[in-house]
Amino acid sequence: MLKLKDKYQKEAIPQMMEKFGYKSTMAVPRLKKAVVNTGFGKEAVAKTGDELKKLQANAVDSLTMICGQKAVLTHAKKAISTFKLRQGLAIGAMVTMRGKRMYDFLERVVNMVLPRSRDFRGIDSKSIDARGNLTFAIKEHIAFPEISQEKSRQIFSLEITVVTGAKNKEEGLTLLKLIGFPIKV
Repeated sequence: MLKLKDKYQKEAIPQMMEKFGYKSTMAVPRLKKAVVNTGFGKEAVAKTGDELKKLQANAVDSLTMICGQKAVLTHAKKAISTFKLRQGLAIGAMVTMRGKRMYDFLERVVNMVLPRSRDFRGIDSKSIDARGNLTFAIKEHIAFPEISQEKSRQIFSLEITVVTGAKNKEEGLTLLKLIGFPIKV
């Protein structure tokens, strides 16, 4: 079985050049980065100091283990009294991956995590925006083999954004399908 990057270079580039009429291989869209994001704002508001630190540490450690790269906390930009949210409160964690680490992560997601997730029938083609970027969610982070189901206290969802160099939705959809993403039309 070909790895994701090899599949891109050996299969996707020639087919994309033929379909869209690119003159150079450098004109073919490529994967630029993958952003993994999780939010724990609802839980963070209800917790006190020590409980909040444990929640943040748990989310950052899990995300770091999943991605193989240190996760950073994201903070609220403004206060919203209806949600009891204060400005500067840590409400999530994120990781941005590029290069080899991105390809390794996306390969694990496509080949292991998505098939393991409950009731998975493919990624909806509506998840691709007008610029060819794909955004989808994984409901439970315990679908990743790195996370032990017995040890994880809280289950949180992940949002994954795959940024491509495509100019429009059609190019992005074709690129992702050729690489091996399970996209249903």
